[in-house]
This record gives sequence, C-alpha cells and structure tokens, in this order.
Amino acid sequence: MTQTYTQAPISAAEFFAGRSYTQASAPGRVNLLGEHTDYNDGFMLPIATPQRTTVSMAIGDEPGFRFYSATLGSEARFGGGGGDSNNPGEDAPTGFARYIFGCIRLLGERGVAVPGLRVHVDSNVPLGTGLSSSAALEVATLRALRSLLAVELDDVALALLAQQAEIQYAGVNCGVMDQMASSLADAENMLFLDARTLATRILPLPAAAEIIVIDSGVARTLEASKYNERRAECERAASMLGVPALRDVVDVDAVEALPEPLRQRARHVVSEDLRVLDAIGGVSAAHFGQLMSASHASLRDDYEVSIGALDSLVALLCATDGVHGARLTGAGFGGACVALCRKGAAADIGASVVKRFNAGGGSAGLLLPYSAIH
Repeated sequence: MTQTYTQAPISAAEFFAGRSYTQASAPGRVNLLGEHTDYNDGFMLPIATPQRTTVSMAIGDEPGFRFYSATLGSEARFGGGGGDSNNPGEDAPTGFARYIFGCIRLLGERGVAVPGLRVHVDSNVPLGTGLSSSAALEVATLRALRSLLAVELDDVALALLAQQAEIQYAGVNCGVMDQMASSLADAENMLFLDARTLATRILPLPAAAEIIVIDSGVARTLEASKYNERRAECERAASMLGVPALRDVVDVDAVEALPEPLRQRARHVVSEDLRVLDAIGGVSAAHFGQLMSASHASLRDDYEVSIGALDSLVALLCATDGVHGARLTGAGFGGACVALCRKGAAADIGASVVKRFNAGGGSAGLLLPYSAIH
C-alpha cells in the first residue's frame, strides 16, 4: 500500500475528473443515555448529528483501490496487481482506509463481486470526539456500495455489516449502537434501541428542551483506550452472575456480591439500562436531565471511563442556569459532553461554558447547538 498527502483538499469532482460517480452520506451520533450498554445486550437513546460523512464512489478504470479523504488530505492506494475485494493483492490498509476496505471485504464475503474502486470521502463529523465518525464512514461507504452495485441490503443489515467492519478491521470490539444510530436515526428525534432484539422506536426529545455538545479538547482513540477491557470485564461479570448478558440483571443489588472491579462495571450497566427505560416513559426535561447527570456519575465512578476535562465540563454545565443535566457522550477516555438545556438557551449556554472552561487553560469547543433544529 502507498499513502500520500495533499496540501489542499481535493473535491469529489476533481478526484473523479469528470467521470460519473455514486454518492451517499451518513450522520454521526450523540448518545443521550445508555453508554456501554449496547455490547451488554441493553438499551440506549442516541440521536443523529446534523454533521455527516459523504462517500463518493466509482468503479476504477485501473486495477486496485484508490481511497482519498478530503478531510485528512490523505490518499491510500493498494491492490494494484489486479486486486479486488476478495484478493486485494496485499494486506488490508491502515488509517481511514481500513474502515472502507473492511466494508468492501465483508460485502465480498457475502458473495458480492466488488471490483477495484475509486472512493472519495468528505466529512464534517468531528474526529476523536465520541460522535462516531467511524460509524458514519462505514455506513456511508456501505450506502454508496449498495447504490453503486445494486446490492440488496436493508438498513439494519447494513448497520450490522458496518459494526463487523469496525470489529474486524479497526480492532474495536464495539457494540451495535453507533452503526444502528448512523443508519437509522435522524437529527430531530431520539432513537430507542434494544441491542438484543434490534427493535427500535423513534421518540421526541423532552418538551421545551434542546441539546448542546461540547468537545473537551481531549481526543480519544478507542484502540488505545480500555474499551475492550471493559467489555471483557462485563462478560466475566455476566458469567459469574449466571446470565447471558448484564441486560438480564434487573436488580442493581444483584451485582453486589461480585468482586471488584466487576461489581462496579456491572452496577453501571444495570443502572444505566434502568435509566434508559425510565427516560422513554415520556419524562420531563428536568427528570431526563437528572438521569443524564446520574449516568455521568456512574460512568465516572463505577465504569471509570471519564477524565478530568469531561468531569469539569459536566460540573460547569450542571451549575449553569438553564441546564437540566449533562454527561460525557461516547465511550469516554476523552471526547465530548452532551447537555440537555432549556429550549432557546443552548447556544448561549454553550458559548458561556466553553469560555469559562478555556479560561482555566482548557481547549474546549462548541460542536452542536441543536437550537436550529429543536
């Protein structure tokens, strides 16, 4: 594989040089409640971001694959010896290209003949913030492939393929929430998701409320985090409790006999599932916010995936008039916080909190004032 970089982004039109191409996009996601529950067969409440990743794609006029990210200014070429999805001619690529190649390879394993391709990626989903930029790339890639090659693939099956691309080719043993949210959610409503049955339900945000998301300024990388370790700890806890998954434990007190840290991990997952089930009952914005703040405390203390910057942002948000509650969003270890605010106040609240946080030496940035939507 060869990898090169460009000084300035190349547009899709320039990349394909007048040739026709297929284009598809997918959003990132913000998780409001239900963190680290998806790989425990549990429940969650994500919402899609307005920001999207766009993948443009055409069948190549020469052997092999050529992937270009305008966001990163990076191009990867490989499989030049006549490679296709089942025989790329060399090892799988690295960096952003591995997500695309994973999707292509998995389609090939399903019997889809994928020829050499030219792929252009452009995205405004922030990287390293916990908004699932990788899931957006995977879902957009599979949507483009579905269109280009006329593949029969419904949105749920597409999300499951995207999940496997992340597991097998990016080395992140993730649950299904990110890909399901990117494939099925919209930016105006919450998506209630049952990870075991894959049942979904579209629900409105609490009345008179809107969302802001603030980047802590600390990037996260799941491969370098303890994400896979947490998943293994949950599996051990479920085994010791004699259940298929922690979702099957409905009483928080049932985990108290476990040794540490399994007791802490299981207590977070069981209580987090209960918070989601409480939230979908049509609760007030104030109650929903309380659930979000309790979720953050659980992620900080029991699951131990928060960091100082996230804790400081959550504390600032929760101390601000007009904020109902706040929490880290995404797997933790860096990334962003989400807050539920009084409708019409989110943008001002976000700007104020970012200013105060950065005055103390931080580098936060306001990512999503949803006020334009809600």
